[in-house]
Amino acid sequence: MWYLVRPTGGKMKLIIQIPAWNEEEHLEEAISALPREVAGFDELEIIVVDDGSGDRTADIARAAGAHVVRLPVHRGLAVAFAAGLDAALERGADVIVNTDADGQYDARDIPTLVGPILAGDAQMVIGDRQVETIRHFTPTKKALQKLGSWVVRKLSRTEVADATSGFRAISRAAALKLHVFTRFTYTLETILQAGEAGLKVVSVPVRTSSEETRPSRLFRSNTGYVLRSLESIARIVVLYNPLRIFLRIGAVPVVLGLVLMARFLYFFVTDHSPAGHVQSLILAVILITVGVQVWVVGVVADLIAVNRRLLEETVERQREGLGRDR
Repeated sequence: MWYLVRPTGGKMKLIIQIPAWNEEEHLEEAISALPREVAGFDELEIIVVDDGSGDRTADIARAAGAHVVRLPVHRGLAVAFAAGLDAALERGADVIVNTDADGQYDARDIPTLVGPILAGDAQMVIGDRQVETIRHFTPTKKALQKLGSWVVRKLSRTEVADATSGFRAISRAAALKLHVFTRFTYTLETILQAGEAGLKVVSVPVRTSSEETRPSRLFRSNTGYVLRSLESIARIVVLYNPLRIFLRIGAVPVVLGLVLMARFLYFFVTDHSPAGHVQSLILAVILITVGVQVWVVGVVADLIAVNRRLLEETVERQREGLGRDR
């Protein structure tokens, strides 16, 4: 069910959410840079999700006029992002913009982000940082960012230019369909989910800070980031397309087994020492059995995935009423 505008006489509400963990140094500046009104919206609200901070993050957010959602313990960026979505839906958001607490993204580009949603051209808009122009990114990091975005584009069947960008706008209809499972980062997972849900995802160029405000807290090395990202991608792909994945995996031993069986039959029919090639037959049976078992696992996983989708639709219907009376 797609909708953007409220019923006749209703007001359009934009909520800007900021996941934050121990960001007392940068948060006030980040909030002050945000617009207080955006064309196309009657209301604008700011939510800060305090991810179990041990400093004055929550106090600074409240003093700056933001509504604070506080997690009792540090749960990670993905959980904070999901908590922000739920809070924004409860508070009646029609469009949700996610940005960082360290001022990495230029808040002046928020109208650009929400533009495609207001025009009805997209349900999710990702800010393209144009990583090749970011001076503090190393050549290795730029290459990894481009490679990761290419992989996500292929798997999600979208045209996202910068998959790891956290600067994004999400329509209410899209937010209802997003369910974040990982605790590492929501960026890749939500794009893959959007692609599976048939949501229209587009990219728009955005500006970023010319200097790095602080080191990333998500990962300590490029290798660690790649491994965690691959883990997240593999998990979501298996969650949403288990049958396709297991059919392909199972096809490998089945094909090898059939080749070995054909080899045995050739020697058996041509009477070229068939008894000497019985090991090919044994190995072929083992490989085919393994492949068929993988296919069976895929069928079971697909049935579980269907059940999960039904549960997600139930949750979506429950979420749909959140904040609609505000």
